[in-house]
Amino acid sequence: MNSVRTSWNHTIYACYTGYIVQAIVNNLAPLLFLTFSREFSLGLDRLALISTVNFAVQLCVDLLSAKVIDRVGYRASVMAAHVFAAAGLVGLAVFPRLLGDPFAGLMAAVALYAVGGGVIEVLISPIVEACPTKRKEAAMSLLHSFYCWGHLAVVLLSTLFFTLFGVENWRVLAVLWAAVPIINIFYFSQVPIRSVTPEGRREPPGGLLRSGTFWVLMLLMVCAGASEQGMSQWASAFAESALRLTKTAGDLAGPCAFALLMGTARALYGKFADRLPLPRAMAACAALCLGCYLLTALAPHPVLGLLGCAACGFSVGIFWPGTFSTAAKALPAGGTALYALMALAGDLGCSSGPGLVGLVSRLAGGDLKAGLLAAAAFPVLTLAGLALLRRRG
Repeated sequence: MNSVRTSWNHTIYACYTGYIVQAIVNNLAPLLFLTFSREFSLGLDRLALISTVNFAVQLCVDLLSAKVIDRVGYRASVMAAHVFAAAGLVGLAVFPRLLGDPFAGLMAAVALYAVGGGVIEVLISPIVEACPTKRKEAAMSLLHSFYCWGHLAVVLLSTLFFTLFGVENWRVLAVLWAAVPIINIFYFSQVPIRSVTPEGRREPPGGLLRSGTFWVLMLLMVCAGASEQGMSQWASAFAESALRLTKTAGDLAGPCAFALLMGTARALYGKFADRLPLPRAMAACAALCLGCYLLTALAPHPVLGLLGCAACGFSVGIFWPGTFSTAAKALPAGGTALYALMALAGDLGCSSGPGLVGLVSRLAGGDLKAGLLAAAAFPVLTLAGLALLRRRG
């Protein structure tokens, strides 16, 4: 029995590494934007397309992957996802020279690792949910904390590499990061994996779309992504503009502090989940998130605003994994389609949150605080969604 339990623990460890892989593919290229601009003579419009293509491909994967994954199987799908991620990271170093057109090479590499990132996002959570372990809410929260630790590792270790070896050797760094998914391919080939919902007991997608509970959960996922990224994507700019910090200091005071506290919240809930019911914890965090947005937008002193920005990372920590856990209980026959659609909703939120902040800020004459104040609507909608779930029982 102990050996069986240990085997499933290795499945969970492989999933932890899977979320680190997703953090690598989502956060490495943005660190190199200025380098790409100098080396390949790319304007801001083309640099922005790197993130846009990454996000768009992952959205498409979210939408289309459920049937393919169920047909191919979880093991083959998650191993293929890591192959795509590794190929894209190596391609980031190789394709710009190999294809002749540097921008086309970058886009090809981004599209490759975005496929891997999209499948990982859809598949890792149901693999953990299917493991025969107790305290599923705690396991899910701890699982998602590894995206935060991966984000921190990418920023800090890449900065250390650039300091020691120079940013001109960024291609070596990209290949080194590719070692993480390559190792995890072999890890996933050895661990036990089972489907989250047995064949014949899955709810068809049409049944999910007719469920009111499903649509409330989709609202919560949109708000989870928007609340998180609405602050996270603008944290560095806020730190630089409000406190006049350098780019490096702004990244450490903004995105790094945000990711550190978000990961801490997920790890803490993973430890204390038995003592604090998930719905109550999510409602408390939504109220805290609202307070953080208001503090950041309205604080009379920039340091208070920066504290609100960092604390927001803690407040949004359990939104995403908590909604996944809630969905697993509320719609147990949802299967892979449920996780794929929820990942789609979360990605829509990750796009709409920063988009709303940017749009309102531009309309307000470049006032970033006005955009952050508008984004306070997302934690309010989270509270409303949680109230609807309570009413539905």
